[in-house]
Amino acid sequence: MDAEEHGLPFPIERRRLSGWGRTPASLCDVATPRNSDEVVQLLARAEGRGVIPRGLGRSYGDAGQRAGGLVLDMTRLDSIGPVDRDSGLVTVGAGVSIDQLLRDVLPQGGFVPVTPGTRSVTIGGAIAADIHGKNHHRDGSFCRHVTSMTLVTPTGVHEVTPDNDPDLFWATAGGMGLTGIVVRATIRLLPVESSWVSVDTHRFARLEDLMHEMEAHDHDYHYSVAWVDCNAGGSRLGRSILTRGDHAGRNQVARSSSRPCHQELASPRVRIPRQLPKGLLNVASVTAFNELWFRRAPKVRLGELQHVGAFFHPLDGVSDWNLLYGPNGFLQYQFAVSDLHGDVVREAIDLVCAARVPSFVSVLKRFGPGDDGPLSFPIAGWTLALDFPAGPAALPTLVDALDEVVLNAGGRVYLAKDSRARPEHVHKMYPRIPELQSVRDRIDPDRVLQSDLSRRLDI
Repeated sequence: MDAEEHGLPFPIERRRLSGWGRTPASLCDVATPRNSDEVVQLLARAEGRGVIPRGLGRSYGDAGQRAGGLVLDMTRLDSIGPVDRDSGLVTVGAGVSIDQLLRDVLPQGGFVPVTPGTRSVTIGGAIAADIHGKNHHRDGSFCRHVTSMTLVTPTGVHEVTPDNDPDLFWATAGGMGLTGIVVRATIRLLPVESSWVSVDTHRFARLEDLMHEMEAHDHDYHYSVAWVDCNAGGSRLGRSILTRGDHAGRNQVARSSSRPCHQELASPRVRIPRQLPKGLLNVASVTAFNELWFRRAPKVRLGELQHVGAFFHPLDGVSDWNLLYGPNGFLQYQFAVSDLHGDVVREAIDLVCAARVPSFVSVLKRFGPGDDGPLSFPIAGWTLALDFPAGPAALPTLVDALDEVVLNAGGRVYLAKDSRARPEHVHKMYPRIPELQSVRDRIDPDRVLQSDLSRRLDI
């Protein structure tokens, strides 16, 4: 698409795009609108090649790209309105990142209601993936805290709430940008008294003990997450470190230390060079790291004050940490299963260990009730996220085996992390896809909104 030929007031660049996993990549035309009017303009001139919005590119696979089509970089829509002191509501542009929002509202006593493991996610992306965090068992996914959104679709601009158009609202929640382009949203913030979290840490030698503790007592905490060693075999299989916490009150911070009640979020302290050798993260290096990480953790530590940045977003301290996986990139595999199929967690770890494919970051969390939207990921029960470097010969067989185990248990994979699932599997995992298609028939009958992910999975 030529911007000058079509009278557009901004350039359109041809760029190679990929997700955070750095595979697969697509050659796309990229435009960066500055306001909702320009989004409307671009959508009207899509020329049938497909359009998809994109934030900061933190979907791991191919959700934010469209080969040969138009990608709208939404990061210029970055306004942050005033916080309503009574309701805790704030209206923000879709391109505002969680990092930007927290830097603005945390000193005012507000916190995002749900955050993933990175602050480098836009509000539009948070809605499109209906992100979850360490508090899903208590607070659900991100879109439960969105009161309204402005959505640009091929059939017009819609002011959408859960009440005035619940079908469109919930299809957009986790809809991966396929129901319209969010340009602004109103969110209900969580009131907090400090920028600190009171954290309890427990170390477990056995996976069964960890899962029993999480199932029995996670509701005693606002936030809960466990690191699991998926590379140690034998009696060490599934050893883990559980960290749980609650926002610390002003008086608690004052009693515990001389640190200020509110401390700014830190910028990344470490930068990964772009040229790293292949195979840096292998079975030997990950096993050694896991051994050190497990032994350094205390058996029990209660009431430790951790800054919100360190507790919620530890990897944000390392700029471009995805480069650690080398030029081939990596694949994140995240699945959810119900409580009735908690044994799948152990079965998945057994498969990973037997395949000898290293998982550098393996995270286990509890989910509360889910199924908010047709493509929303959470299921009440368990979710395990695994990071694999691309390249090991055993990796394709391993992830196919994981698919079968998850599918047979009635579980699903997270589309915001996916780059290789089969369409027939995804349609079984997400049986409400016809509801999404019905909404799209209404607001995008010509299927202007499409991505590499939607075409690959026939959504």
